[in-house]
Formats: sequence, C-alpha cells, structure tokens
Amino acid sequence: MTGIRRCFIALLLAAHAAHAAPPQLAGVVPGRQLQFPADFGAHPAFRTEWWYATGWLETADGQALGFQVTFFRSATDHDAANPSSFAPKQLIIAHAALSDARTGRLLHDQKSARAGFGHAYAREGNTDVRLGQWRLVRGEDGRYTASLAAREFGLELSLAPTQPLLLQGKDGYSQKGPLPDQASYYYSEPHLRVSGTVTRDGKPLAVTGSAWLDHEWSTSVLDPSAAGWDWTGVNLDDGGALMAFRIRGKDGSTLWAHASLRGADGSVRQFAPHQVEFLPQRRWRSARTGAIYPVAMRLRTGELAWELLPLQDDQELDSRQSTGAVYWEGAVTLQRDGARVGRGYLELTGYLKAMKL
Repeated sequence: MTGIRRCFIALLLAAHAAHAAPPQLAGVVPGRQLQFPADFGAHPAFRTEWWYATGWLETADGQALGFQVTFFRSATDHDAANPSSFAPKQLIIAHAALSDARTGRLLHDQKSARAGFGHAYAREGNTDVRLGQWRLVRGEDGRYTASLAAREFGLELSLAPTQPLLLQGKDGYSQKGPLPDQASYYYSEPHLRVSGTVTRDGKPLAVTGSAWLDHEWSTSVLDPSAAGWDWTGVNLDDGGALMAFRIRGKDGSTLWAHASLRGADGSVRQFAPHQVEFLPQRRWRSARTGAIYPVAMRLRTGELAWELLPLQDDQELDSRQSTGAVYWEGAVTLQRDGARVGRGYLELTGYLKAMKL
C-alpha cells in the first residue's frame, strides 16, 4: 500500500532470460511475526518489494506541495547462484514526484538499474536503498532521510517518526485476494514529521509537513481477473490514520478490499471486504494518455463515510520507461460532512489499460 502497491508492478520488470536455475522465491504465509529492525530492510528472497513515502509539504509562504518518493526492488528469474557481478539478479527502480497546485502540473522522474557495483542496491537489516544519487536511508533513531535530484526538482527531506508502526492486515499479513497466498507483508508509518528543502529552478525552499511511509514485500501476483486497484493512506488531523484499498476486476467490480483505521487513542479497527467501498464522484481525463481517473472519491469504511478530494486533477505519473505502468498518484484531502479531517495520498492504477479494452 502502500497497499498492493503497483499491482506488484515490479513483477512486470522481472527478466525472463532462459537460465537453467531460476531462483526459488519465498512466499507470504499467515502467522509470521514481523521482526524489527530486520524487517525495515530488504527481503531479496521475495519477488518484489517497495518503500513508499508520500506526504504534504508547506513552504514558508504557505504554499502546499505534495511529494512521492518510491523505491522498488524486484528479483528476476536469473540464476541466483550465478557468480557474475553483471548478472541482473535484482532490479532497483525509483519514482519521484512533486504536486504543485500553483502550476497544476505534476513534476516527476524515474530511474531503473540492475543492483550492483554500489550504484544500485537495497540492503538488508535496515532501510537503505539507493539508485545512483537517489537514496532513502533509515537511521538507528528511526528517522528517514530522502535525498534525490530529479529533472525538474530536488528533495532533501528528513522524515521523523511520531507514532508506533501500523501493521496492516493481521499483524502485517495483508491479504489481497480470496486465496491465502494472494498476500503481502505490509506495515505503515503514519504521521512522519517532515522537514528539509525542495529545490525548484535551482532555488532551495525550506519546507515542513507530514508524510506516510509504506513498506511491503511479496512474491504472489494478483488474481488473474484483476485490472488494477484504488488505495489511499491518510494522516488524520486528530492524530489518527486511515488506510483503505480495493482490487478491481476487469469488469469494474471489487474483487477484494480492506481498510484499517487507527484512532487518536491508538485503537485499531480492521474492515472486511464487504465493509469497504470506493465510489467515484468525479472523473478527470488525461490529455497525454487518454486515461480516465476517478480523482474524487467517496469512501465507506463500515458505518463511516469519507470524501477524497484532489489537490489538483493532473497527478498522473507515466512510468513506462521504468515499471511500464501509467497511474494516478496524488495528494488528497479527506473530508467528513464537508469539513476537512485529514490529508494523504490516493493511488489509482489500471485505468489506462481499462480504457483501452
């Protein structure tokens, strides 16, 4: 999540070269207890993994910005025993984006490379992922540092935890479909306190804000009838946190859904598939790709009704040069009864493919 994160997008990148001994990858099973700090780090025995930070920033003059920083790790089908340093056994992919309502544009960039030579890696033991000069590192005190220089902007951000981890699903076992192996290990870190700089046109701007980080890893794929998903992670203004997702079928129906709500008092509610609904309220069509996205949503979790409203309509990210996907990933405000109750991010995948069917 970040939820299902990218239809296990990194799977699309797995190399299918004809090697004699493809790796035997690990599977996700219920009942495994996540172990920290080890599970902050990489899990190369699983097919795909991502560290995903999104949040709202504010400049000194009150300008609101949204940001996304994502690192993916994907195990390929190359022989894991191949001793060559050039063997592409692991791929590292990174996305970065900045939403700026003043311009109405989403600035974004992407990179990909095979792991190795100190240039690209995802290390075990603690969060430390790198792709060239792009890096996300977790310190011993739990603070993350995100550093990158994209084509049209730069980020130098510190993300400090203010709350305990939020284990998604059943103690971190997050089911994505009716079969037990259609699942991932998944935890979130809501309400990260952000400070640092955003560089635009060569000028660094001091920013503060709040972020949400997801870390998820899996080997399984989604149900064959899945077309994409909708996901949201929101920092509530009262200190609570809301995560919700649904897996969509090719006919638009909901194949699976889940939500979690942590209250300001720390209590956590889990919502079953039948208790979660994403209801499109307004759609936006991309002039670049023709994809049509439901950028304003009504979300139901049990008896609670929420409204998701975008910071700006154009928050489409075309990552066909790295993961092969086109998706909408944007800053949103959350409302109840017409009043703002939180800010977070909404992710919409599979809509370009659906439009072309």
